[in-house]
Amino acid sequence: MAQVPQRFFDALAVRTWCGLSLRALGRAREEIDAINVYPVADGDTGTNLYLTVESAAAAVEAVFAAHEVDPGAGDAEDGDEEDGPSLADAVGAMAHGALIGARGNSGTILAQLLRGMAQVLSARGDSPHTGGSGLRAALRHAAESARNAVARPVEGTVLTVASAAADAADGAGDDCAEVALAAYEGARAALAATPGQLPVLERAGVVDAGGHGLVTVLAALVETCTGRPPETGVVLHARVEHDDADPAGECVAAGAGEDGPAFEVIYLLEAEDAAVARLRQRLDALGDSLVVVGGDGLWNVHVHVDDAGAAVEAGVEAGRPYRIRITHFGHGDVHTTGAERPPRERAQRAVVAVVPGEGLAELYAGAGATTLLARPGEPPASGELVQAVRRAHAREVVLLPNDAELRHTAAAAAEQARAEGVRVALIPTRSAVQGIAALAVHEAERRFDEDVVAMTSAAGATRHAEVTVAERQSWTTAGICQAGDVLGLIDGDVAVIGPDVSRVAATVLDRMLSAGGELVTLVLGDEAPQDVADQLEARVREAYLAVDTVVYRGGRQGALLLVGVE
Repeated sequence: MAQVPQRFFDALAVRTWCGLSLRALGRAREEIDAINVYPVADGDTGTNLYLTVESAAAAVEAVFAAHEVDPGAGDAEDGDEEDGPSLADAVGAMAHGALIGARGNSGTILAQLLRGMAQVLSARGDSPHTGGSGLRAALRHAAESARNAVARPVEGTVLTVASAAADAADGAGDDCAEVALAAYEGARAALAATPGQLPVLERAGVVDAGGHGLVTVLAALVETCTGRPPETGVVLHARVEHDDADPAGECVAAGAGEDGPAFEVIYLLEAEDAAVARLRQRLDALGDSLVVVGGDGLWNVHVHVDDAGAAVEAGVEAGRPYRIRITHFGHGDVHTTGAERPPRERAQRAVVAVVPGEGLAELYAGAGATTLLARPGEPPASGELVQAVRRAHAREVVLLPNDAELRHTAAAAAEQARAEGVRVALIPTRSAVQGIAALAVHEAERRFDEDVVAMTSAAGATRHAEVTVAERQSWTTAGICQAGDVLGLIDGDVAVIGPDVSRVAATVLDRMLSAGGELVTLVLGDEAPQDVADQLEARVREAYLAVDTVVYRGGRQGALLLVGVE
């Protein structure tokens, strides 16, 4: 169904734009992933952009839900703006959602583009809407702020496309539709020219993937403002004719070394501006593809490095990093260089695991697994699992979903990976502690079937539990719980309800060990009491002879405590 044209750019237009962008990126995600060759040919730019916009759209929907606005409410001229969120509310939510949900290099840059727009549009105070001049100024500030967020800007990328969109918008009239259409056409022309600016794009015969994503988002802006999508589409492949002088060489050299770093590190950071300025300098010396976006005390940090620990340590010195994601590109990954290099050889076998917290992600990665972080309340989609399997770059993959709710999602991802020629074994782990047990007995030198059997056996022999807090009143297998009650779940069912974390955890542990056990694994979340692990360890020592205990820090994992008994 066609969208209703927006005469002004208001809160409802922001909502419409986010929704249209999300749907458009969903349709274009695979083709954008397929042309992703810069800065790392890891085939996930489309997915990262989609997930970034998904987070932005969800934040905007939350603002509207809070105001209880009918999705069909009128625009700014109907006089109903006081019933819903203001333009500043909507763009602020959009920017914040994109910031906390940004994925990858292009997603992080897109988050800063949206933040740059929000800074201009929210500066209009209580004004319920803006016209073409405001939209034009927002696009200009967005392009400039995104470029400033990148440590070493490279032409022929999304930055070039964003600047071209702003330049084209400068020549448009004062109508939002005219500005949006001009920005789209300018971006589209710049995208077609990117192979002439980056040799790696020319060799691959494709345009820049991040730039393609931005053009897709701008096409959604056109549809928001005019009620129909632009008539001209995006060209993915292009033949480029060069003049004798090649202007691209110097600019590419600024962003590419002979060998690319081994890890991508991303985290959110709570820190002051001065500390972030020092952080930029330190991370720039550690690696490349550095993008730091955000402000007002909250930042999203993205960098490619060889020493992932040093990158995280730098964040700790600057403030409080969390939602840390570390992706191992693998030895010899195809980072962009000045000369062609053959694709790296596939590993024989890899383990891919979904993990609920940053601490567990580091633990799994340290054991050699490729990890996918599942944020509380935000389970990964099958496409994200497929991308993780692709990142592992192995002929054989053992997949650990670590959540009973992900069994169908993981099965769909496994089927997709098999269709791409990867041999995949799905071990139905229901908790991260079962995944730890499976990973502990993993031996890549064994035959694949033997390794899978051993890992499945170890996971199955591990009983699992968690301690969490009830969000609302509910019926459970242990009775009625109230919001704020502490719940102890054993093998997925509520077994204990109580007011105190330590007491509930002790009861859960006693019930699990009543059936025997040799090893207790405790994974503490950030919000768990500091002394609960010490109390449980002491209880095991005093009451259960010959039972060992190991404790890990899980980070923001949702549950206060995860418990495994083998």
